[in-house]
Amino acid sequence: MPNDARVDEAEYKAVPFASRTSIGPRRGTTAPSGGVMAQTCDEPDWTRIPGFRDVTRREWECATWQRKHAVKNLRQLKDALRSMLPASLAESIARDQRERAGMPILLPPHVLSTMNMDDLWNDPVRRYMLPAYDDRSVNWAVHPKASRDSLHEQEMWVVEGLTHRYPNKVLVELIATCPQYCGHCTRMHLVGKDVPQATKVKFGLPPRERQRVMLEYLEATPSIRDVVVSGGDVANVPLEQLEAFIGELLRIPTIRDIRLASKGLVGLPQHYLKAETLAALERIAREARLRGVNLALHTHANHLNQITPLVGKASTNLLDIGLRDVRNQGVLLDGVNATSADVLDLCLGLLDRTMIMPYYFFMCDIIPHAEHWRISLERAQTIQSELMGLLPGYATPRIVCDVPYIGKRWVHQATRYDRVRGISYWMPNPTLAAESNETGEARRYAYYDPIRTLPAEGQDWWQSQMAEEQ
Repeated sequence: MPNDARVDEAEYKAVPFASRTSIGPRRGTTAPSGGVMAQTCDEPDWTRIPGFRDVTRREWECATWQRKHAVKNLRQLKDALRSMLPASLAESIARDQRERAGMPILLPPHVLSTMNMDDLWNDPVRRYMLPAYDDRSVNWAVHPKASRDSLHEQEMWVVEGLTHRYPNKVLVELIATCPQYCGHCTRMHLVGKDVPQATKVKFGLPPRERQRVMLEYLEATPSIRDVVVSGGDVANVPLEQLEAFIGELLRIPTIRDIRLASKGLVGLPQHYLKAETLAALERIAREARLRGVNLALHTHANHLNQITPLVGKASTNLLDIGLRDVRNQGVLLDGVNATSADVLDLCLGLLDRTMIMPYYFFMCDIIPHAEHWRISLERAQTIQSELMGLLPGYATPRIVCDVPYIGKRWVHQATRYDRVRGISYWMPNPTLAAESNETGEARRYAYYDPIRTLPAEGQDWWQSQMAEEQ
């Protein structure tokens, strides 16, 4: 892979907190899970990868270089990995892109470097960032209730790109791209380029016009106090545009919490080492503090291997320039992190190496061809129970089910759970106005376990349901 991206001198010199290069716990500390988690953390050796063998540290720590050399297709993946990519895996990834994948391939070199090149088939980061056809379930590959917009966010747009699901908070989708694409993306209906299986939703309005109508809605709706600014990923929003939009949000007196959503902190930490990025975010943080608004950044790491020194350096930069918090929202994925030991190790790594706060772990949404990742509600409840008491209370993540239409519910809040058919029932927050059904009772909402996890009786029931619908 060519290494001809020009390294900007100001960008390279922009890491103002260079003394924080030793991120990580003391060598030999033993994690409560029983394994030695907390070895001294070093940046993965990118030169072990054939396509990056001649890349200098200066190039590696440059966001421009990382973006220019991101892997966007199988040919580029083969160019980067060469003999390290098993032929069987390459063929399986190619078939997955043709027949199953909901997201196109987009991987910065930084993400590739966190994978185990000696066992790519079983590597946890590869399994969700670079899905293969043979990873997917053969039986019950798609749940009958699956949909690409599984949370019905577009259905709840009050203006284009603005989802108003909760009474006092909204989701702003500023952009439909990310620095990298996760296979399990909850917004696969919107984010990224089209794939053979589906055409993505396209914004109709230009960005500035879309932002204008969003701001008008927020000004006219004083009940909203909490705004999640996402996409896509705010790391892909031009800095002047992001700063201008947040500046307008800060002028709305009823808004008291702003959360920036960026997996780029984990997948492309180099973006948060750039002088211009830090300068813009520092101006935003200073203004937020003057106005008494809580400003935080939420990122997305699913496995301990993703927590590198550059991630630690980037996150501590954000705290030092004045953000109130940097928090992690992971997703429980079978074969990646779906045990209490996996989650505990990741939480300890976040705390010890990066000062990122473990916040939420979501159950994987009911999207097409995600059944091999999804776990049952019962298993999620077990993980939550096993975590209790092993972390400080403030850093014990809540495991939540994002129930279609009503939103986040703690996994132990299901009002009824049919374990045979894998159907759990949920009520909205009782302090909110709840819809009623035709009998006058409060309406319940359903979430569905993956059918492959059900006993034979439950699988037979679903089979009969599908036969009746045909």
